[in-house]
Amino acid sequence: MKIINEFDQLVGEELLNWKGSKSPNGEGIIGNYCRLERLSVEKHSSELYSAYSQAPDSRDWTYLAKGPFNTLSDYQDYLDNITELVDPIHYAIIDLKSNKPVGTVALMRIDSENGVIEIGHITYSPLMKRSRISTEVFFLLLNYIFKDLGFRRLEWKCDSLNAPSIAAAKRFGFTLEGVFRQAIVTRSRNRDTAWFSIIDSEFDGINSALNDWLSPSNFDSNGNQLNKLSELRLNKVNK
Repeated sequence: MKIINEFDQLVGEELLNWKGSKSPNGEGIIGNYCRLERLSVEKHSSELYSAYSQAPDSRDWTYLAKGPFNTLSDYQDYLDNITELVDPIHYAIIDLKSNKPVGTVALMRIDSENGVIEIGHITYSPLMKRSRISTEVFFLLLNYIFKDLGFRRLEWKCDSLNAPSIAAAKRFGFTLEGVFRQAIVTRSRNRDTAWFSIIDSEFDGINSALNDWLSPSNFDSNGNQLNKLSELRLNKVNK
C-alpha cells in the first residue's frame, strides 16, 4: 500500500512494528526425506566428493564459481575456506534413507536489518537430482526463512543463461524481477544475472503447494508425481 506524505509525495507502506529478522545460526533442519546440517570438512567431504564424482561429466559446475575438483584434496581445500563462514552459511544435505550427504546449499547475503536473504551455492549430486529431496530442501529453507526467522524477502540469483536454475526458480514460485546486465565476471566470462524473489505475502500459497506436492499421497506406487508443483501453486492462487 502506498500513502501520500505531507509533501504530497507517494511513499511506501509504513512498517511501524518492524524490528528486523533473526539471523540464521547454522542449526540443523529436519524434514521427511532429508536434513540440513552445517557443512563440515571432516564429516562430509569424502562422501560428497564421491557423490559428485558419479556425474558423467562436469556440466553441473559450469555456472558455479568454483569446481569441478580433480581430487578429494582439492575439494577439501575449497571446503576449508567456506565451512567457518557466517555469510554464506553452507549446509550439507543428508539423505535420511542412506544417512549420507548428497549435496550442499547455502544461505547468503544475509540482511537481517531489512529482512532480506538469498538461497545460493546450490550444488546437487546425481544422487538427489529429480528426487523429492531437491524439492524438500527448498521447502525446509522456505519455512525456516519466513516462519522461524521472520524475513520479508527471499532471493534467488543465477546466470541468465543457466536454464535449469531458471526453471527451478520458476517452479518453486519465484518471480523474475529482471536481468542485471554485465553484473559480474566469473571464470573470465561475462555474467548477466537473472534476479528472482519471493516476498512474505506470497509465502502461505507457495508453502501450501509445496506441502501438497511433497505429500506421499501425491505419488503413485512407482514414485511418480500425480500433480505438478506448478499446477498445485496455480490452484492455490485461484482459490
